[in-house]
Amino acid sequence: MPYRRLPNTDAARLKALRTAIQVSSEKSPFDLAFSQQALLKAKNFLPLYEQSITRQKEAHKKQVTRAKEYQELNKKARIYISHFFQVMNLMILRNELPEVEREFFGIDRDNKSVPVITSDAELIEWGQKLLNGDQERQRRGNKIITNPTAAIVRVHYEKFKSAHHLQKDLQIITNKALQKISEMRDQADAIILQIWNEVEAHFADSSEEVKRDEASHYGLVYVYRPAEKKKLFADKLAANRAKRLKEEEQKSLEEVPSESVNNSGLPFYSN
Repeated sequence: MPYRRLPNTDAARLKALRTAIQVSSEKSPFDLAFSQQALLKAKNFLPLYEQSITRQKEAHKKQVTRAKEYQELNKKARIYISHFFQVMNLMILRNELPEVEREFFGIDRDNKSVPVITSDAELIEWGQKLLNGDQERQRRGNKIITNPTAAIVRVHYEKFKSAHHLQKDLQIITNKALQKISEMRDQADAIILQIWNEVEAHFADSSEEVKRDEASHYGLVYVYRPAEKKKLFADKLAANRAKRLKEEEQKSLEEVPSESVNNSGLPFYSN
């Protein structure tokens, strides 16, 4: 016997609620297989549930849409910060700057490597160190590092940082919407369960097949187990075979012997 399966996705929950409400609009309250109390719950809850799902989808869509631009800004900011420190090291190598200049940026004076930036947090950290350090250098009248200058680095860094904050905000909005939907799922499940239980109870005196057919009209979902699917398929094959044999038998009964006509116009039958 197939078993009833409650919705396990938001789309399936929405479909179950919409189907129940749609059926209620086609029937009078006296003919409806579930209570007006359950119907009122569904009608009050569905718009809020739909709104939460729509908000989450919109926030996620914005996040995905801006992701490509964000990655480009991220990449450019990394390049400019890395190039700035590379140029500084070359200037030190050419004795155009003293090694102590590295300390303005929080780097050991003997450390000749370029800072490794592998995360957004490190990018923000080193970008800020670069801007603060170069500002202090210029305040003291030290030689300007060019190609790129800190001013050029600032432009790309600030663009990235703005995009980073925007992505964070969109992520927060998306996560809040997901949390809201998660909290609403229990309520959706409770309403659907009440409706489905009442529908099945309404058709309890009918045969199993009739009850399933009637309940399915209200959106109830029944699932066959593997063995049941196999038996159902075999039964359909047998029924189709029996129908085909019956049709062939009927056709053969309707056929008449072939007859010829002689020269007199009267039919005669061959022996």
